[in-house]
Amino acid sequence: MISIKAFVLGPLETNCYLVHNGSVSVVIDPGGDPAEVVDFLRGRKLDLEAVLNTHLHFDHIQGNAALGREFSVKILASSEDDYLLDTEVGGGGFMGFPLTPKFEHENLLPGEYEFAGNTCQVLATPGHSPGSLSFYFPEAGVVFSGDLVFFRSIGRTDFPGGDQDKLVNSAREKILSLPPDTIIYPGHGPETRVKDEELHNPFFSRVWQP
Repeated sequence: MISIKAFVLGPLETNCYLVHNGSVSVVIDPGGDPAEVVDFLRGRKLDLEAVLNTHLHFDHIQGNAALGREFSVKILASSEDDYLLDTEVGGGGFMGFPLTPKFEHENLLPGEYEFAGNTCQVLATPGHSPGSLSFYFPEAGVVFSGDLVFFRSIGRTDFPGGDQDKLVNSAREKILSLPPDTIIYPGHGPETRVKDEELHNPFFSRVWQP
């Protein structure tokens, strides 16, 4: 079984998640200075095996370079988002927000992996960005959705490569199709559950739609 520790990092209060099984761990979306994350890893004597990115917008990747240096680990993300690093939305500077420290990363394809000693299904969930990924841990009943699905809302689609129709389809096909009690850990804001978003999210619920 895994344990999940959340950190709120960076200027847009991005949820960074540390997923561990008591010995090995992965970090998901370090969106700011990861000093708290480093202290937690060191204090618990956890081995960090990888940094996972749901997508490559600047507010989810600010801590990639620091964690990569500190622990000499791979940083993984979809190569379909690589072009964003050459824009303000990925490389930083957007609306005066900080620049993104340079980092090397490897392409992460959809499929089944083992992270933190548990099975993880990497799901392609485009819409917020072309390469957006979600990370589903079936044994723990949790999914990390990035900026795809929020509590009673969805991610914005007005950045380069965004597409609301694709986003809604991704959410319906890949997230709302999961078991109803699956906990959704989003990129911003509070956690929620599949069944609650299916019933109450105005972008999905038949109650709210004409």
